[in-house]
Amino acid sequence: MQEHVLQQDLACDDLPVLRERGQREVFCGLTGIIWLHRKIQDAFFLVVGSRTCAHLIQSAAGVMIFAEPRFGTAILQDRDLAGMADCNDELDRIAGELLARRPDIRTLFLVGSCPSEVIKLDLAKAAERLTAAHAGRVRVLSYSGSGIETTFTQGEDQCLKALVEHLPEEPAAAHSLLVVGSLPDIVEDQFQRQFDAMDVGPVRFLPARQSSQMPPIAPGTPFLLAQPFLGETARALEARGARHLPAPYPFGVEGTLAWLRAAAQVFGCTEERLAQVTEAPVRRARQALARYRSTLEGQRVSFLPDSQLEIPLARFLHRECGMALGEVGVPFLDRRLLAGELPQLPRDVRLVEGQHVDEQLDRVRADRPDLTVCGLGLANPLEAEGLRTKWSIELVFSPVHGFDQAADLAELFARPLLRKERLAV
Repeated sequence: MQEHVLQQDLACDDLPVLRERGQREVFCGLTGIIWLHRKIQDAFFLVVGSRTCAHLIQSAAGVMIFAEPRFGTAILQDRDLAGMADCNDELDRIAGELLARRPDIRTLFLVGSCPSEVIKLDLAKAAERLTAAHAGRVRVLSYSGSGIETTFTQGEDQCLKALVEHLPEEPAAAHSLLVVGSLPDIVEDQFQRQFDAMDVGPVRFLPARQSSQMPPIAPGTPFLLAQPFLGETARALEARGARHLPAPYPFGVEGTLAWLRAAAQVFGCTEERLAQVTEAPVRRARQALARYRSTLEGQRVSFLPDSQLEIPLARFLHRECGMALGEVGVPFLDRRLLAGELPQLPRDVRLVEGQHVDEQLDRVRADRPDLTVCGLGLANPLEAEGLRTKWSIELVFSPVHGFDQAADLAELFARPLLRKERLAV
C-alpha cells in the first residue's frame, strides 16, 4: 500500500521553506575526488590549488603520500600568483611529467580548488591545450571543486557534467537506459541484475568504470538519477536530448521500488513482472529493516545542510523507520529533482534551504533531537553538549542504495543511539 501512496502524492510539493544565507560549515567539491577516483579506474584527478588543498585531499582521503595514487595536487606558490612565472607552462610541464610516468591514465581531470580569478588560470582552456598536445593518448577535462562555488557532493556533479559533452552518440534505435551517479560496483551490479530480470535495457551507468566504456546517448535516451545532487549533469544531458525520468531516489525499500518502477514503465515491464522480480529482495529488506526499527521508531532526528542527501534520507527514516523529523536542512533545494521526495515528508517538518550555522545550532539546542545528522566540524561540539550525531559524509561513502543495503542504511542511524544506551550509567 505504501508504494501506491508514493505515486499518488507526487503533485504535493508546497512545503514552506525557510531560506538562510550566512556562514556555512560544509566540505568543498574537492572531496568528491575521494570516491570518484575509485570509480573511474583509469582516471587521474590533478588538483590545481594551494598547499592547504593538498593537505585536505591527502588527509581526508587517507592516502599514503608515498603511494602512487590516482590524484595529486599542483601547488600554486607565491611566485605563480605574483605573475613571476607562467602558470600555464608550469601546468603543462607537470601534466607532461605525470602522463610520461603513468601510461595507464586515460582521462586527466584538472580540478580547480578556487575560481579562475583566484588561481589566475583558465583550466578549461588548459584542458583544451593539453588534449591537443596529448591527442590520442589521453582526454583532459576540467571542472571546479572550489568551496566558494560548490558543496562537497557538487564536486561529482561538476565532474559528470564535464564528461557529458564528450559522451559518444548512440544510434536512436538502441533505446538504452542511462543510470547517472557514482555507485559502488557491488550496488551497480545488483541494479544491473534487477534491470535484466525486468527486461529493461540495455542499461549503462555514468560514470563508467573505465574511460573507454563511457555510455553513449541519443536524443530521447531516458535517464534515472541515482543521486539527488546532480542537477547540472541532468541539465547537460537534457541539452543533448536525453530525457529525465522523475522518481524518488533508491534509498530504502519504498524509494528503490519506485525508482525501478519509473524505468519499468518506460520499457514496458508490467506491474506484475516488477512485483515478481522484486518480491524476494523486498521481503528480505523489510525483514532486515525490522531489526533497527525498534531502535529508531519514535526517535527525533534533525539534519543540518551538508550532503544534499538530506531529503531522501529524511523520507526513508520517517516512512520506513518511524522516526520523527525535526528540521531538515539542505544546502540548496532543487524542487524539480526532488519532486518525487518532497510530498513524502510530513507537513509539520521544518524545511530549511541554505545555512546560517549559528542560528541552526541554536535551533538544534532548543529542539534537542535524539539524533543530529551534520558535518564533521559540527559533530564534536554537539556531542560535547550531550547530543548524539551522525556524520553526513559517512552516508556518501557507504553503499546505501538499493534493497540489499536498506538495513545497512538504517543501521548507520541506529549506531549512535545504541552507543548512547551502552554508555548510559
